[in-house]
Amino acid sequence: MSVKSIGDLYYDPFDHAIDDDPYPVWRRMREEAPLYYNDKYGFYALSRYDDVVEALPDWQTYRSGRGTTADILFSGIEVPPGILLFEDPPLHDLHRRLLSRVFTPRRMLAVEDLVRGFCARALDPLVDRDGFDFVVDLGAIMPMQTIGYLLGIPEDGQKQIRDRTDKSIAVAGAKVDVSATVFAESLALFAEYIEWRATHPSDDLMTELLNAEVDEPDGTRRKLERTEVLAYTAMIAGAGGETTARLIGFMGQLLGEHPDQRRELVADPALIPSAIEESLRFEPPSPVQARYVARDVELYGHTVTEGSYMLLLNGSANRDDARFSDPDRFDIHRTGGHLSFGQGLHFCLGSALARLEARVAFEEVLKRWTDWDVDYGNASRARTSSVRGWARLPVRTG
Repeated sequence: MSVKSIGDLYYDPFDHAIDDDPYPVWRRMREEAPLYYNDKYGFYALSRYDDVVEALPDWQTYRSGRGTTADILFSGIEVPPGILLFEDPPLHDLHRRLLSRVFTPRRMLAVEDLVRGFCARALDPLVDRDGFDFVVDLGAIMPMQTIGYLLGIPEDGQKQIRDRTDKSIAVAGAKVDVSATVFAESLALFAEYIEWRATHPSDDLMTELLNAEVDEPDGTRRKLERTEVLAYTAMIAGAGGETTARLIGFMGQLLGEHPDQRRELVADPALIPSAIEESLRFEPPSPVQARYVARDVELYGHTVTEGSYMLLLNGSANRDDARFSDPDRFDIHRTGGHLSFGQGLHFCLGSALARLEARVAFEEVLKRWTDWDVDYGNASRARTSSVRGWARLPVRTG
């Protein structure tokens, strides 16, 4: 099997037509070119479950420190320290241990009533209308409100942060176009909040980050530098809001297309967590993980050399026939897991919060509406190289 594209087989993470429905291309890659090479951008891609599940935790071979999104990695811009998604051990381990202490399951559970209140506040005014938008009216608002509360960012600043995140990860066309100042511009949004919080401590993550100490490899301890606090804050705010918004949009779509399964959730809300897991498998908000190849590796009889770019297609792995029976069928009763939160040391730190937010969101939606149809004529997709999903997903409920 060749590593080159075969005939008309072509995969491009920046191509909007492919992004609309990448699954037929990914299926052909799994069957015809499990190690795929793209000449235009000079990257390899692994698409089979067994290959992706093995590669994701192998940080010695596949490094994250130069960026884990295709646009950042391919651009070659320098990534500042403190962005956990873009780090390798030992720095990654130091920073993850710190965030694990402030991003605890106890704290996540404590926000459930708050999330429910945010959902009710967003949905109640829409009940008497003939429809609403799963993303604009709920997905783009509630996760950012939750993260804003946890961090200590006031509501009047949350929309600015959400808009800036959307702009910074957007792909304007079929090209890589990343500003060298993208990180500086994102961090600058939070500088004022952090300076104010430094003299006005509160019970929030930002205060904990300002007071946190990290253990250095030489045994010494130090407080985080202000730039690290900025980077942590920007990462949590951006990653937490964006991916959960896309998950809520996809669930709205999938349950709209599968009314029988939706009615099962209405009859038994205890099935909602299973529906979330199947939605994550079927339409992962983050389906492509970019890595820098740190040492030569043999794959399918070909040497992928040190310095190469590798895309790990967890979205393709989630639809691999070798792992899942009838993988292109949406089934809320399915078991067997997925790779949508990653694997190994980069397993998503916010996965518990994302699951909680999606569960509460659909408990509240299904209390108010038991039926809806997606208005695809007025729907639109978000265009990024890292997060896939709907920017608008209006539904008719009347």
